[in-house]
Amino acid sequence: MYRVFLLFFIILLSACGAHERYAYRSDPASMHKGQKPYTINGERYEPLSSHEGFVQSGIASWYGSDFHGKQTSNGDKYDMYAMTAAHKTLPLGVYVKVHNLDNGRETVVRINDRGPFVAGRIIDLSYSAAKDIGIVEDGTAKVMIEALGYLDDNTKTGMAYRAPASYDKGSFGIQVGAFGQFDNARRLASNVKQRYGTSSIREAIVNGTRYYRVRAGNFTSLKEAEQAREHSPDSLLTRGFVVALD
Repeated sequence: MYRVFLLFFIILLSACGAHERYAYRSDPASMHKGQKPYTINGERYEPLSSHEGFVQSGIASWYGSDFHGKQTSNGDKYDMYAMTAAHKTLPLGVYVKVHNLDNGRETVVRINDRGPFVAGRIIDLSYSAAKDIGIVEDGTAKVMIEALGYLDDNTKTGMAYRAPASYDKGSFGIQVGAFGQFDNARRLASNVKQRYGTSSIREAIVNGTRYYRVRAGNFTSLKEAEQAREHSPDSLLTRGFVVALD
């Protein structure tokens, strides 16, 4: 019985070559699926309107055969051998670089699903992505993720994003809210400034809709901003995410 199972497992793994590495979908409409606010286990999540400047540190996990072939949040069928991942709030279709802080390995995945809904975890990788950065055996690892952008619709061989040369130095803040009405953003920014001394509002137009993003703080390095967010006693900051300030 063991030999039969082992043979089946080897055949299953060999099928990896028949799967498209990024499960690429050229339909732009797929990017907008799963973008509405949703509630899981009593907690409300509001997907971000843009990926720009998104950097996050935390625990990565992975999901495999139990979900293989099931529908993901953007309408794809989950393929455990494609380079994809689940994230709670990043726009679907965005490509993300995942850096394993334990062993230095990196990989790039496309966000096509929502999750993981486990405390402390920030991203759920496909089997192949988890294998790429060496977390299949342990199940989890401390990672830093960086949102890169979308694939160029005109080509499948080039990426439509460019990463900065370094995140060691720069200007970083913690995004704590995004609003369609400026007055709402102004009120939060005023509150943040009273509590932390520094706040800013950045205006952006995404798919024809104007948003006002509120950022707290002005840090000189990614590490400093992440530490401030992770160790803050204020949930307003710990539920936010680090962004590069303009």
